[in-house]
Amino acid sequence: MNNYEMILCIVDAGFSELVMDAAKEEGARGGTVIHARGTANKEAEQFFHIAIQPDKDIVMILVPSEIKDNVLHSIYRNAGLKSEGKGIAFSLPVDEVVGISAPPASSPVKSEEKAEPEKQQEEHKEKKS
Repeated sequence: MNNYEMILCIVDAGFSELVMDAAKEEGARGGTVIHARGTANKEAEQFFHIAIQPDKDIVMILVPSEIKDNVLHSIYRNAGLKSEGKGIAFSLPVDEVVGISAPPASSPVKSEEKAEPEKQQEEHKEKKS
């Protein structure tokens, strides 16, 4: 089972904070915003009954699998198609993650991974002395 999921939310430009606020309400810690341009055509506008703004923000949020559903539902409530941001959101499984400060409780940490931060702290103390 995967420990993390990547949530991607595409909203009209300028509404990325709306997405992040909704995600943080459910435990997400942060995200990355990429500015993009949509390519929807007139048929899509008629199907969704909305005018589609070409400038978009894509918000990428890495979350533990356990909170993914809650985060997605919060984003939908606050920044979905019927909101000002006119957002769509979906998630993708993540196979591996590096660089996250704390692994989820269900994921064992290798002894060498635990030792590295301690080793760095000791080296830092020695330099100060």
